[in-house]
Amino acid sequence: MNAVQIRSAERALSVGTWLIVAGAMLYSILTVTPLAAAHTPDKWDWTAPILPLVVDAAVVIVVRLDAALARLGGNGGRWPIALRWMTGCMTLALNVADSALKKDLVGVAVHAVAPLLLIVTAETGLAYRRAITAAVLALEAKQKAEREARERAAIERREEAARRAREEREHTAALAREQREHEARMAREQTEREAAARREEREREQARERAEREERERLQREREQREREREHREREAAEHAERERRERAERERREHAEREERAARERAALLSAGPATDKLPEDNARAIVAAAHAEGKSVRTAAELCGWSVGWVSSRYAELRGPVNGVPVDLAGTGR
Repeated sequence: MNAVQIRSAERALSVGTWLIVAGAMLYSILTVTPLAAAHTPDKWDWTAPILPLVVDAAVVIVVRLDAALARLGGNGGRWPIALRWMTGCMTLALNVADSALKKDLVGVAVHAVAPLLLIVTAETGLAYRRAITAAVLALEAKQKAEREARERAAIERREEAARRAREEREHTAALAREQREHEARMAREQTEREAAARREEREREQARERAEREERERLQREREQREREREHREREAAEHAERERRERAERERREHAEREERAARERAALLSAGPATDKLPEDNARAIVAAAHAEGKSVRTAAELCGWSVGWVSSRYAELRGPVNGVPVDLAGTGR
């Protein structure tokens, strides 16, 4: 089939499809308009033809765009299929609705002919157009392949002639090149022998230098190893001394805390006896005054606890705040 026959088939398909679409649209308008008018308020009867026109316009859009896409070999996806079937089903439903409401089965069958024919024609036309497009593409691809094959054959013939001429020139040049290469090879072998001798001498020198360098590196590594070991020993000694210092400080802190705790218990024991009924001995009174001063008690409270006068207690407070302040004082009144 040539291009003229294909275009004739496409034209026949297009004319037939549009005739069926036009007939179905006209029949649908004549059938649906009375139904729409019967279910529309009287003052809006003039809008009755709008509904079949809208539905049929959607049919026209679907048929036209499907034809264009099929001609281009494209695919619109699922939405064109949904629109095509939705408009077809709407047209079918609107055409048979009046007869169905009247329960006229013959009328339903008669009015279903045009919508069903429109639906099947739209699907069949789309399939025909896709098949024609595929055939046209295959025909064009075949013609293009044949044309490219002829062009390749002509190019290959030209390349073959050029290759034979080039081979002849290359053969002549190869003979001259072989002679030159032989002479160059002899000179190169002589140069290579001399280079090999120099290379062996250089390798011996490099081996000697490498041995000396390895020996220096070994000595350097040994020195570094000894230095690291010395630093490690010094670091361990420093860490040991620091650990002993911390332990000694911790021990002294615990001992100090124990002494403070013991002095606090002794002061609490002295202060818990309550006010003295009689004047206590001086040593006991001094111990109570020292404990009261350490606990921040007032002079009057200390006087009540020891039974001595406020003046005497004030003098002992002054002594405790004087040069001996900050030196631990035992409960007997003597420094320690």
